[in-house]
Amino acid sequence: MEVSTKCQNRNLELYLKGELDHHGARGVLKQMETCIEETLPLVMILDFSGVTFMDSSGIAVVLRGWQRMRELDGSVVIRHVAPQAKKVFDAAHINRMVTVE
Repeated sequence: MEVSTKCQNRNLELYLKGELDHHGARGVLKQMETCIEETLPLVMILDFSGVTFMDSSGIAVVLRGWQRMRELDGSVVIRHVAPQAKKVFDAAHINRMVTVE
């Protein structure tokens, strides 16, 4: 799992590429935590356009981001979610906590 980031105007964007499974999620979580600490964003955007596979570990990534952003009175947006990953998010009702574009 590769993660690239961009921060502008207190918007943190994380672009995910590859398989978001148990192993990939560890790296994403670590990088996400570091970026949040460094930038203190108001909005965190998780871009799933490069995700080729996702299991429930993707839910853990989004929920951890949501928890951290709540601590900063911020919000989370997930976008470009493939149909397979969208089914996982829909089953978890993730749209109750974050904005899904």
